Amino acid sequence: MRRAKPVRPQQARGLTAAHLERFLAVQPKTPWGMRNTAMLSLGYELMTRRSELVALRDEDITLRGDGTLRVLIRRSKADQEGQGRVAFTSVDTAQRVLDWQDWRGASTQWLFCPIYQERPVDRSLSDTTVKTVVKTAAKQAGYAAEDVRAFSGHSMRVGAAQDLLRKGFDTAAIMRAGGWKSVNVLARYLEYAEQNVWEA
Repeated sequence: MRRAKPVRPQQARGLTAAHLERFLAVQPKTPWGMRNTAMLSLGYELMTRRSELVALRDEDITLRGDGTLRVLIRRSKADQEGQGRVAFTSVDTAQRVLDWQDWRGASTQWLFCPIYQERPVDRSLSDTTVKTVVKTAAKQAGYAAEDVRAFSGHSMRVGAAQDLLRKGFDTAAIMRAGGWKSVNVLARYLEYAEQNVWEA
């Protein structure tokens, strides 16, 4: 039946750097806004899956001499043996993460945690929170309802990969950066970016 009526997998809209800038601009000057700013920025630059982002702990983050962060992503869906991968951030993203950690304090070792009555809660976020943060930011940034629906918790990973392709990085380099094992999966993410490149 599947062969008789093929259906293309639904693709999350890529949260590219241009979208990210708009998402960050509308974050409120509150603890929630500080946390969400750090999450969005870090998730984009590390090309994390939702589960990878919420699983990060303070011990996975190392501040480097140049003001950037070295981040160890310990385990993922494509890395069941837990070999992990290392990724790096920009100075701006590092500062956003450090600002959030300063506010959150030492009450928890989870990098991102829930906030209750303006106090951090000692547990990790659920991965569905990432999707909520992305969609809420899109709505606050003034995107149309259909565009808000198209964004998901996977959009940061998709958008960052599309941006790398537009900058001239090849598939092998993007796979290494994002921890992909399947060329077919990555190819779906890059499809719309390739169309834009050729149409430009």
